[in-house]
Amino acid sequence: MSFREGPVVRFARDGRMRLTHGPIDLIVTAKGVPEAAKSALRRAHEAFEPVLPTLCQELPRLRAPRGAQPMGPVANRMVSAAAPFSETFVTPMAAVAGSVADHVLAAMLVPGHGLDSAHVNNGGDIALWTGQSPLRLAICEDPIIRAPGGRAVIGPGDGIGGVATSGWRGRSQSMGIADAVTVLARDAATADVAATLIANAVDLPGHPAIARVPARDLAPDSDLGARYVTTNVGPLAPDEARQALDAGHALAQDYIRRGLIRAACLAVAGQRTAIGDAISQEEPEYA
Repeated sequence: MSFREGPVVRFARDGRMRLTHGPIDLIVTAKGVPEAAKSALRRAHEAFEPVLPTLCQELPRLRAPRGAQPMGPVANRMVSAAAPFSETFVTPMAAVAGSVADHVLAAMLVPGHGLDSAHVNNGGDIALWTGQSPLRLAICEDPIIRAPGGRAVIGPGDGIGGVATSGWRGRSQSMGIADAVTVLARDAATADVAATLIANAVDLPGHPAIARVPARDLAPDSDLGARYVTTNVGPLAPDEARQALDAGHALAQDYIRRGLIRAACLAVAGQRTAIGDAISQEEPEYA
C-alpha cells in the first residue's frame, strides 16, 4: 500500500483560503463582490492542484543554472525570472516560492474577474494586485524579534506585483548574513530571485563571527551544492554591519538601475538601508 499526500484547502472565518501541499503553504485573499471573490478562490484552488507534482517532475532542471526550457507553467516562470540575473550563479529554485504565488494569482485575475484586490502569500513571498485602494505592507527587518523595518504603499498602476524576503534566518539557505532583505518588483518571482541575490551580497567574507557549512551538508539535494551557506552570525560592530549592507545596497542599486526591481530594504545586526521610493523607513524600536 502506498500513501501520497494531496493538496488540502481550508477557509478562515474572514474568507481567506489556505492551500497546502507538501512544503507549499499559501494564504489566498480575494476582495470584491462575494460572487467574484468566491469564483476567484475556486480558480486559485484549481490552479494549485497540479503545481507540486508538476514541479517535482522537473526538479533536475530547476536545480541547475542552465538547461532546456521546462514544460510546466510554474517551472517556466522560475526559469524566466532567473534569466536576467544570470551574470552570477543562480538557479531557477531561487524563484520557486514567488513563481507559485504568481501562478495562482494569475489564475484569479482572468478577464472580467470583478475583484477589487487579490494577493497570494507563499510564506512571505507575495504576489499581489489591486485595482482600487492601495495595499499597505509592513516590512519586518528581523524575523526573530519581528522588528518593523519600513512600510510600503502599493497602488494601482505602480508596476509592483510582487514582494519577497530573503536572509540567513529565513526558510531557505543564504550565502550572506542579512537578517532580512525585502524586495518589491513587477512580480513575486523576480522579487524572489533579487532578494536571494541581494541577501547573498550582504556579507563579510572570512569574518570569524560568521559560521558557514556547505549547503549540501544541510540539504543533500540543495541547488547550492558545495557552496557555503550561513548557519550563525555572531556579534558585529556597527561599522562591520554597515560594510556588509553597503555591498548589498550597491547590488540593489544596480538592479533598480536595470529596471529589474523597484525597491529594497536591507537589514543586518540592527543596521538598515533602503533604496527606492516605494519604501518609507521607520526608526527601529531598539535604536
